[in-house]
Amino acid sequence: MYKVLSELAGTSLLLAIVTGSGIMGETLGAGNAGVALLGNSIATGCGLYVLITLLGPISGAHFNPVVSIMMWQNDTLSTRALASYILAQITGAIAGVWLTHILFNLPILQASTKPRQGVGIWISEFVSTLILLFVIRLGMQYSKEKIAMLVAMTVTAGYWFTSSTFFANPAVTLARSLTNTFVGIAPIYIISFVSAQLLAVLLVCTVLTISKSKKNI
Repeated sequence: MYKVLSELAGTSLLLAIVTGSGIMGETLGAGNAGVALLGNSIATGCGLYVLITLLGPISGAHFNPVVSIMMWQNDTLSTRALASYILAQITGAIAGVWLTHILFNLPILQASTKPRQGVGIWISEFVSTLILLFVIRLGMQYSKEKIAMLVAMTVTAGYWFTSSTFFANPAVTLARSLTNTFVGIAPIYIISFVSAQLLAVLLVCTVLTISKSKKNI
């Protein structure tokens, strides 16, 4: 139960950080998208570092269905726990967006109108998810004590070197469609983003399965 609550609370706070810093960045940037993105990326990276450091020992601090799927494939997570984690992550992500709307005196229920489309952006989400999963996988294997920093820095950098701004998270994608702010994504583009993310985790799981099989030969 504590693990599921950790995932719910952590994902909720993550989305509050993402959404709130996006609103603040856009306000301070006064129309300058670069300034808004800078504030958004720094706050997200810092928030992730704190959340992973504190909640990692409790639940693993996945905050992301594709991360949980990779852990499930690696036998770190049971099928039942996987389902509970994903439900908690989606619920927490939506709650985090709604909480931010309350904090900024915005209508709680919204739908984004921000277009995020194009082959380049969809490939960007595929590559972003691959990078995130391999950073986590390799970090857990070779530098476990630095995993919070590795993930936080990867996401911060990802905001800037990918055209999709490094969503790499189905729960985050869904929740961000429910806010018509700087970080939003119009609901019509959810399927494309999530498909790219799931394709990436499928590829990672396939590679890991083949690697495991070769070691057992």
